[in-house]
Amino acid sequence: MCSDTNKDPKAIVTINKRSRVLGVAITQYVEHLPAGKSTPDFIRKPMAVTVQEGKKAFFKAMVSGDPAPTVTWGRNKGDVSDPAKYKTRYDDRAREHILEILNVKPDQADTYKCFATNGYGRAVCTATLNVTEAGPKKGEAASGQAPHDFRSMLKKTVVSRKKQLPPKKEGEIDPKLWELLLCAPKKDYEKICLDFGVTDFRWMLKRLNQMKKEREEEQAKVVEKLDNVKQIEVKPNGKAEFGFNMTLWDPNSAINLYKDGTMVLYDDDENSKHSLKKTGTEYVFSIKDPQPEDAGFYQVDVEEANVLTTDFQVPDVEFIAKIKDVKAVESEDAIFQCVLSIPLNRITWSKQNSSLEHGEKYEITVSEDKLIHTLRVKDCKITDNGAYYAIAGITSSSASLTVKADRNGHKGRKGTKTGDQDDLTKLQLEQQAKLHKEKDDLEAARGAQAEKDAVDAAARNALGDGRDRFGGKTVGDEGDEDSKNKSLLGDGVHNNNEDGADKKRKRLQSGPLVPDTVIDQGVQFVCGLSDTIANIGEHAELSCKLSNETSEGRWYKNGKLLTNEDGVTIIKDGACHRLIIDCCKMDDAAVYRFEAEGRKSEAILNIQDPPKIDSDSVGKFTQPVIIKAGENAKWKLPFSGGAPMNIQWYKDDDELLPALNVKMKTSASESQLLLTKCQRKDSGEVRIKIKNEFGTTEAISKLIVLDKPTPPQGPVEIMESAVTSVEFKWKPPKDSGGCPVTNYIIERQQVGRNKWSYLGEIPSSNPSYKDSNVDPGRRYCYRIRAKNSEGISDYLQTEHIPAGVLRYPGPPTVPKVVSVFKDCINLTWCPPCDTGGTKIVGYNLEKNKKGTNYWSLVNQGGPITDTKYAVKDVFEGAAYEFRVSAINLSGAGDPSIPCETVIARDPMKPPGKVTDLKLTSSNYTTFSLSWTKSKELKGIEDEAQGYYVEIRPLESLEWTRCNAIPITLTSYTVLGLKAMATYWVRVIATNYGGDGVPQGFDNYMIAMPPPVKPKFKDRNTKSFVVVKSGNTVRLYINFEASPFPEISWLKDGSPVSKHVTITNSDKGSQLLIPTSERSDTGIYTITVKNLVGQESFNVEVRVTDDPKPPGPVELDQNIPGTVTLSWTPSPDEKRDDRLHYMVSKRDSFKRTWKIEADNLFNNKFTVVNILPGEEYYFRVFAKNDMGLSPPSESPMFVTKKEKEKFKINMPETKSLDFQSPPSFIVPLRRRTAPQGYECHMSCAVKGDPAPHVTWYHNNICLNTNTNYHITNVCGICSLLILRVGANDTGEYKVVIENKLGTAECSMTLKVRETQLSESIQSQSVPRASTTVQNMLLQLSYLHSRVL
Repeated sequence: MCSDTNKDPKAIVTINKRSRVLGVAITQYVEHLPAGKSTPDFIRKPMAVTVQEGKKAFFKAMVSGDPAPTVTWGRNKGDVSDPAKYKTRYDDRAREHILEILNVKPDQADTYKCFATNGYGRAVCTATLNVTEAGPKKGEAASGQAPHDFRSMLKKTVVSRKKQLPPKKEGEIDPKLWELLLCAPKKDYEKICLDFGVTDFRWMLKRLNQMKKEREEEQAKVVEKLDNVKQIEVKPNGKAEFGFNMTLWDPNSAINLYKDGTMVLYDDDENSKHSLKKTGTEYVFSIKDPQPEDAGFYQVDVEEANVLTTDFQVPDVEFIAKIKDVKAVESEDAIFQCVLSIPLNRITWSKQNSSLEHGEKYEITVSEDKLIHTLRVKDCKITDNGAYYAIAGITSSSASLTVKADRNGHKGRKGTKTGDQDDLTKLQLEQQAKLHKEKDDLEAARGAQAEKDAVDAAARNALGDGRDRFGGKTVGDEGDEDSKNKSLLGDGVHNNNEDGADKKRKRLQSGPLVPDTVIDQGVQFVCGLSDTIANIGEHAELSCKLSNETSEGRWYKNGKLLTNEDGVTIIKDGACHRLIIDCCKMDDAAVYRFEAEGRKSEAILNIQDPPKIDSDSVGKFTQPVIIKAGENAKWKLPFSGGAPMNIQWYKDDDELLPALNVKMKTSASESQLLLTKCQRKDSGEVRIKIKNEFGTTEAISKLIVLDKPTPPQGPVEIMESAVTSVEFKWKPPKDSGGCPVTNYIIERQQVGRNKWSYLGEIPSSNPSYKDSNVDPGRRYCYRIRAKNSEGISDYLQTEHIPAGVLRYPGPPTVPKVVSVFKDCINLTWCPPCDTGGTKIVGYNLEKNKKGTNYWSLVNQGGPITDTKYAVKDVFEGAAYEFRVSAINLSGAGDPSIPCETVIARDPMKPPGKVTDLKLTSSNYTTFSLSWTKSKELKGIEDEAQGYYVEIRPLESLEWTRCNAIPITLTSYTVLGLKAMATYWVRVIATNYGGDGVPQGFDNYMIAMPPPVKPKFKDRNTKSFVVVKSGNTVRLYINFEASPFPEISWLKDGSPVSKHVTITNSDKGSQLLIPTSERSDTGIYTITVKNLVGQESFNVEVRVTDDPKPPGPVELDQNIPGTVTLSWTPSPDEKRDDRLHYMVSKRDSFKRTWKIEADNLFNNKFTVVNILPGEEYYFRVFAKNDMGLSPPSESPMFVTKKEKEKFKINMPETKSLDFQSPPSFIVPLRRRTAPQGYECHMSCAVKGDPAPHVTWYHNNICLNTNTNYHITNVCGICSLLILRVGANDTGEYKVVIENKLGTAECSMTLKVRETQLSESIQSQSVPRASTTVQNMLLQLSYLHSRVL
């Protein structure tokens, strides 16, 4: 295929492929890739880089592809061919292609491209280089030289900015609030919304969840895991910190920090203004020494994905009263309080390393005026000691909490405050008064300025400035009047901006137009004009009220006098003056002023044009759109209102966007929606939302798509499966297709055949079908389809339903005895769960007289149709059992379990109390009881037929019955008790007449054995135990005690160490030392104590080790016939007080060791009966409980004998030399071997030392040839050829040699060609002869060795 491509250049194609790495584009040049070849791709693409001017920048990339691609670099604005600026290289070790920019300049900030190319395609990706301005160099600031070209300096500044958030629109949520909520935990929603003035945020949650889902999808491209996001806080160390835990898919991803949309540079130096500290997956950004100018909206992005948004606010606040040190006692509450200079919703409370949150431990409250902030530390503990901080903005206050131990043991909690509450309240009131005074002063200044302006205006009127007495003006003065009005209102607006508390839009300007010396102030405004908002076409009214009903006034619009002829209605009603506009238009929006006798009041009328929809159009729009599946649905709605309009279409609360099946067309006065090829699932609510800056309106319609119904719902329930009919039912379809289901179509198939038969249609009112045309013994399968006006649904298929198969019903419940008389027994029962597929037609009731095996039918007249029956064929005093069986169309089923034995007799009286109730035995889990049967009193108390035993724990009020069925014995054992728990116990006699009166004990019973004084049971328990150091010590002591005793272990009178494990049970106790040491030696005492008494047992444990031998033994003879041994003590003597020594002796006569002394606790011993002339040897052993140490041996001890020495002349012995040169005992023999069979040749050799054997074939050494198997066993040398061939013919020679000589032996092998039958007949002969020959050779060799 490659050759064809080379021949025809037109065969090159361009195929775009998707890379596994985001942001990589791959182009394939050939249609089909050869096997094993691949187009280029990026394993790791270059990442965006931000560097400072003058520094180096690096782009690194890793590529793959077969053949290996060639990597080149480029940029959008320019090239990278200048070697003085750009350098490319390949790192073999890291397998990275690197582009290095040596000295970054601002004009090199650009988008760089990396190309990977081979013969089958090309891959390309981009990365951005951001360059920040370098700081001024030394000397530049001092020189004061200005730059020569200001424009060129502007070009050098490269600032990376983040896309700005849209500005806040009137009536909408601030976009900053959405960003903060996306990064905040749910518990912080309320306080964040409160900062933005939002008190109810529940309606925002749906949109917020959708935005969070989109943000998480965006983050998932670069972030593997993100959690523990922390908003910015000022810490006690003076730094403002915020951070998160994050795991990146690519550790080289760029992490950028922005403040108000502008990138902020940071590093890992904690002394820098902005720094990032990374510990594992934890990222913490910090701002050192925050100032008011550091306040702003901070965002952290990974590549293009935002991971954190936080708002750093620095209010201008101070502490009027700081928090003070507190001293408290354990379990008391400690309170810290502070007073701020301005109201704040909240401040930060913290300890040295963590912020404090409102909860069970800490209670954080704020006063109503938000000036006093309180921290209550509840239930103080010693661990609460330390410094506490109150941080408001960037100002902090600290105090310490000292918690002392409660020596008196009081558990009550008290409040301990930081200072006098009255002082704090006084400071609060003073601060409130100060704030109110500042506000009043500001209002007074505004009023004074207004009066001053009014006086100046009156003066100008007196001088004749073109105005009449009522403030009218000539046409030439119109511009000046407007400017004056603006000035007059401007001060008020300015002051309102300065006073943050007053944000009302009401404007009321009034003041005297005469000098202050005039006493009569004239008419005054009781109520001035107020700003008003009205919609186009609606009624608008402006009104004011004067203090004088006779005063006249004039209305002005933007300074122009108004009359009734100007389309307005002016009404005077006493002191009230009104201006009415019946139908507002956009040009009615203006500043309206009313003047009366030099007084004036102004207000602004704002005209809004919200979206409007004609009522007829709304009526048409709200009508449901009904179409069939596959058709198009269209909506059209005209509207009016002020531009710009924002039109949004929704379907079931999901916004519709343009797509293949969604077409939207909007003009200035109409919007259309077209949904093409609608399906049934598209049915739902369609809503249009029209919005502009003045309001929002909506209209709702409904889309109904008609289609065939869904299949009927299963499972199919078989109601009857009889010999002649089959009946079953099902559930209606889940979706009727938009119109009602009219019929169901039924089809049938006999199992084993392929044909489906049409049975007909049935109405939809009853979803069931009975098929009466069935053959007994056959099985059928049915299909059910739903039908409506639009079509027929898919089918619901039943399982195989047998017809005519005898299916008997299951057994009913056990018959229950309702009442008993001497001549009648009333019974009842419940129908069986399994009806056998057909309805139950009746029941058979059988009885059995106790003592017989015969069951007789009670209902001789036919089946019982009810589930109750009165049995009258009974004999008084006889005992009966009853059972019942159900009958269906197939017949009677299996009978039920027989009921309990019932005696035919009249109702009985309940029995009396049992007597002589007593506890026969007990232990930790059981009570054994016995009692005497109650006596029978005629007409009062009848005989008891059984007994119930009930218990009640001491702390409970309810009795629990231990036996569900009455027992007939007068004894019972209660099981399952809790050890040492207390119970009330009672016994109730019962019979058919009911339960008798309970009989219980006078006192409660304790679940424990009878009291037994502790005693140790095992008499063979060892009282002395020796354990080797390092081994396990295990002491198990058996005891008997009741109630359960307290068990304690002591070592030498003190509690045992922590490494000793004690395990207790009700029968014994175990002490376990897993790895013993010498320090564990001692006397261990176990004490078993209970209410009856106590008992102790001592076990001496000795932990030791194998003793070390004593030092050198010295011999000294002071008295003839004796010798004194002395030795250095063993090193273990000081650590083992039971260490002693043993001395043993051996003389030259007996040559056996004999113990001379044992249990020596000193280091010296004298041995007697030392004979002169005898040689003596002594050994000294160290001995302890583990055994003997290695001996320390003495030098030989001998005393000279005065007699002449007895000499014995021993003959000299000569050494024998068995060495001999090599020789052959049995030589090789000539052989003739058949071709294709094995051949074995051997010989026997001798020699001392053993000779070296070498085999040759035609003078070629065979020892290293793997085709021959050569062995040498006990001088028998053999060679085996597994398969003889023609090449094996020739001379075979054996050469043996040792240091005394050489010998050799040879033979000739002939290979004979024979038929297969002949070779098979002769196969056993050579093997047998070979085996015999080997045996003879071995015997000859051994015989020669013996000789």
